Amino acid sequence: MTDAPLAGVTILDLSRVLAGPYCTMLAADMGARVIKIEHPERGDDTRAWGPPFQNGESAYFLSVNRNKESVALDFKTADGRRILDGLIARADVLVENFRPGTLAAHGLGFADLHARHPRLIYVSISGFGQTGPRHEEAGYDAIAQAEGGLMSITGMPDGPAVRLGVAVADQTAGMFAFQGLLLALRSRDATGRGQLVDIALFDSVLALLSYQASQYFATGEAPTRHGNRHPAIAPYETFETADGVLVLSVGNDDQWQRFCHAVGLSTLAGDTRFLTNTQRVREYSTLRPIIASALARRSLADVLTALRAVGVPCGAVRSIAEALSDPQAIARSMIETLDHPAIGEIKNLGLAIKLSATPGRVRTAPPRLGEHTRSVLHNDLGLLDEHISAFEARGIVRTLK
Repeated sequence: MTDAPLAGVTILDLSRVLAGPYCTMLAADMGARVIKIEHPERGDDTRAWGPPFQNGESAYFLSVNRNKESVALDFKTADGRRILDGLIARADVLVENFRPGTLAAHGLGFADLHARHPRLIYVSISGFGQTGPRHEEAGYDAIAQAEGGLMSITGMPDGPAVRLGVAVADQTAGMFAFQGLLLALRSRDATGRGQLVDIALFDSVLALLSYQASQYFATGEAPTRHGNRHPAIAPYETFETADGVLVLSVGNDDQWQRFCHAVGLSTLAGDTRFLTNTQRVREYSTLRPIIASALARRSLADVLTALRAVGVPCGAVRSIAEALSDPQAIARSMIETLDHPAIGEIKNLGLAIKLSATPGRVRTAPPRLGEHTRSVLHNDLGLLDEHISAFEARGIVRTLK
């Protein structure tokens, strides 16, 4: 992939689980070479997360580790550390998500490595960041969603706070880390020097609050749970139809007029109580039952057809299986098929970033533990096979038989 945006960039990935691996997968998709360093015995924690497993390979691990090389290395040993140092010297970027201070205690913190390798970009992902009174606390996705306020606004008004159905704190942190990595590369192009990219799951969740935080800043009142309803737009939520659940998003007054006529509620179009969005939000307790009654009598397909015909944004609440089988997902190459040496054909999600001139690509299946140890140590560091075998006998590395 010499024409890919990140071709020629080498990333040493010391991260595991989700936030870090998600970041490095995004980079690998765009052509970066990612060397994933894993513990020789257990590898990335997610290799053991399941079920489900596919021929012994964790579906969780398979989801975020494509396009990477796996080197199984115990860098806490003296020889393992020398191997790691050799790889660091050849890398453009190092990504890690250990608890703050862990790598510094081994001479592998940003300050130490920046002094020896001033061009190295050092990406640190942690629960609460590298600074502040809580920087030493461990952080996981659910903790960040809870502590960051996101759970307090998720769920039905009369129900408990709810965690989102995806690891949004981890994946958003991974996206921010990828953005930071790109910005640091751009800066290094200009200055010749690398820098620390400090990403916190907590910060990432706070950054997602956007208009919810703005509402609090403006009023001093903390937003509460609204279920599927939007607090500032109406109607903008889910409605039951005769045979399914509709998502309706009437974003302006013109759409409101078209919605009313399309679903047989023409009398509402001229009702002075509901002419503007502000009025509809204010009078929603009166408006919602009228809409709900009308939609409940019609089939979901009928409502979707009528609304789409007049350009009113709408959709159906679908299962993961239904979403992934949508012809639009296929047309947009959002489902990729890969050949895995231990499993055979596996499916992976495609790339959400579509570049017209220098696109990324899903090239290789997620690696087996230690699959590339021998090739990387031989080709990158010049180690002979007998030396690699001796290291393996001592448990310093693991190769794939």
